Parts: sequence; structure tokens; C-alpha cells
Amino acid sequence: MRHQTGFTVIELLFVVLLLAAASVIFFVQKNNIEVTARDTQRKTAINAMHLSLEEVYFKNHGSYPRTLDETTLPSVDEPLFTDPNGIKLGQTTVTVNDTKYPVESDYRYEATDCAGDACKSYTLRTTLENEDDFIKKNRD
Repeated sequence: MRHQTGFTVIELLFVVLLLAAASVIFFVQKNNIEVTARDTQRKTAINAMHLSLEEVYFKNHGSYPRTLDETTLPSVDEPLFTDPNGIKLGQTTVTVNDTKYPVESDYRYEATDCAGDACKSYTLRTTLENEDDFIKKNRD
């Protein structure tokens, strides 16, 4: 009787199951890492806007702006006004094939107690995927 070499069906099945489990774990972790990266990007943008509002805009004007964009805060890098979904702060529509669709940015600026374009307070917020909203308010 000759002795045959090779793998048994059980050994092959075990390797396939092991590779499948490793793939599932990899893709779940990859998704978690991507979500955390997007949330960090959102927090960084809100913190940059908040710091610029307090340290630059308020010190120069004695108030806060009614609206917020890259022209109001030139000290903030322009890409930070665009959320990870590609929607700019304050953008309300997107045009696809000559049709406008309503959109809402993950970033929101809410000015309060305004007289004209000068406001006394504000709230900056962003929607996060893994946590509650990230909120920054004006300094008292």
C-alpha cells in the first residue's frame, strides 16, 4: 500500500475558515479606522474654525459674523470648510444633471443675538459617526 501525500479535506476546510475569519476581522477594523478618521477630520475642522473665530475674528471686530465661510475666516484653510462628504459649510443644494437636490453639511454655524452682521454669540457643531455631536461655543 502506497502512502499518499497531500492535505486532507479537514485541513483545507480549516485553512479556508481561518482565512475567512481573518478577512471579516480585517474589514470590520478597516471600517472602524475609517469612521474614526472622518470623526477626527470633523473635530479638527470645528476646532480650527472656533480658534480662528476667537483669536482672529473676534479680536479684530469685537463681535462674531452672522455667516461663516472662507472669506469670513481667511485664516482657516479653505478645505476645512468642506465636510468628509464633500459638502461645504452653509451649502444647501447640490446640482446633478441640471437638477438641484437639498443637502446639509455635517458642519453647522449658528450665530445668535445678532444686530446686522455683528453677533454676540455662536455655536459650531458637527455630526459625528461614533459619538454625540461635537459642539464648540463662543467664549464668555
